[in-house]
Amino acid sequence: MAITGRAVALAFAAVPVVLAAGVLAPQAAWASVALVVLLIAADLALAPSARRVALERSGDTSVRLGETARVELLVSGPPGRALRGVLRDAWPPSAGAHPARHPLRVPRGERRRLATVLEPQRRGDHAAAGVTVRCLGPLGLAARQATHTAPWTLRALPPFHSRRHLPGKLARLRELDGRTSALVRGQGSEFDSLREYVPGDDVRSIDWRATARREAVVVRTWRPERDRRILLVLDTGRTSAGRVGDVPRLDHSMDAALLLAALAAKAGDRVDLLAFDRRVRAQVRTRGRGTSVPAIVGAMAPLEAELVESDPAAMAAAVLGGQGRSRRLVVLLTDLNASALEEGLLPMLPALTARHAVMLAAVGDPAVEAMAAERGDARAAYRSAAARRTLADRRRVTAELKRHGVEVVDAPPDTIAPALADAYIAMKAQGRL
Repeated sequence: MAITGRAVALAFAAVPVVLAAGVLAPQAAWASVALVVLLIAADLALAPSARRVALERSGDTSVRLGETARVELLVSGPPGRALRGVLRDAWPPSAGAHPARHPLRVPRGERRRLATVLEPQRRGDHAAAGVTVRCLGPLGLAARQATHTAPWTLRALPPFHSRRHLPGKLARLRELDGRTSALVRGQGSEFDSLREYVPGDDVRSIDWRATARREAVVVRTWRPERDRRILLVLDTGRTSAGRVGDVPRLDHSMDAALLLAALAAKAGDRVDLLAFDRRVRAQVRTRGRGTSVPAIVGAMAPLEAELVESDPAAMAAAVLGGQGRSRRLVVLLTDLNASALEEGLLPMLPALTARHAVMLAAVGDPAVEAMAAERGDARAAYRSAAARRTLADRRRVTAELKRHGVEVVDAPPDTIAPALADAYIAMKAQGRL
């Protein structure tokens, strides 16, 4: 039961009348109070039952972060009754639902569809909290109210800002694959054609038999290998929680991983995902030749950085114990934290590089570069010295990784995704996958 604002206004309007009647005629005052109570009671008795309202949901189940989704409620009133009132579709604040309340007017025997627009503010699953229906009586003085469970979950997917780079990277892949007039001099296992030697060609690609039959030196061209396996390893440990430009490092890594996954899938390669800190947080394994990009996007959506130290030994064991024993490109998206890598990852690299090609992608912080360039007072000098020490450690661990045969991509957040894609294209052009 609920008393509406109209009933409260009526009660306040009756107060002066009751007071005046109480002075002149006490019985009239009591009669006025009884009349107000009777009107409210009658209105409540005639109000439709809120518990008998039927609700049915439909709409979007996923949306990219930064975009809007639409979830609808189909409302049916109690049998044989018209329905007038207010409906509140409750969602968590992070779901960005609007409008919060809907005016409700359903004629007898009909249904009405109400739409709630959601604009999530964070990745992950957003579940509806409940639907509260308030059914007004004919006079609008009282209402019956009930809360219904109408379950629905909207998954907010990573925004994939780097998608704008995909057409350009795909054009470069088509050049590698011989689909345009340009031929990139690369290596691979699939023979493509013969052509004349030009300065800069790898002498190992010279076809001596064909050269002997012609007057010019002839080289072989190769199509980049297809159907390679790529494993994206997302570090969800403590270092991935650090914010770079007001966005967690993990989110920048996800964006770069999505561009690489989409590019590799278009190139005919199979892409798997492993999110790991001290245990597996998410895993996607490609089976057959279908693309796994939608599955990777869905698996990334609920991931959050865990405030624990990552376990590189367990991560390496998970990678080495993966599907089959074929050679893969393992792309580790983590931070170039000198202490964490030197104590944890570097000892495990010989086992990884012996079986797989390994690439490490790290998001650099432009604020550290700016801090290293600071000049002025003593405080600025200390900040600059600390930043320079951090950058020196970063360069030192990068050199150590390269000595172990690891390809390192270190770039700021606005260029990490295309830089990682370029490194992948370069490896395909060189026949290193």
